[in-house]
Amino acid sequence: MSSKVSEMRDKSAEELEELEIELRDQLVKLSVAKATQRATNTSTFQRVKKDIARVLTIKRERQMGLSKDAAAQE
Repeated sequence: MSSKVSEMRDKSAEELEELEIELRDQLVKLSVAKATQRATNTSTFQRVKKDIARVLTIKRERQMGLSKDAAAQE
């Protein structure tokens, strides 16, 4: 479910929250699969973690008023 940053920036705060929750759930499921030795594609962990980091970065930018989106919303 790797998303482009530009697509993430177009989302509202609520949509980013939902995306973060969805990604965290996916990470938990992957961890369980890894623990039970059912994980076949371990590169998915890194992709999901990076997507979570992207979401958190965008949320923090908006909180601090650093992004163009935050300035346009005010």
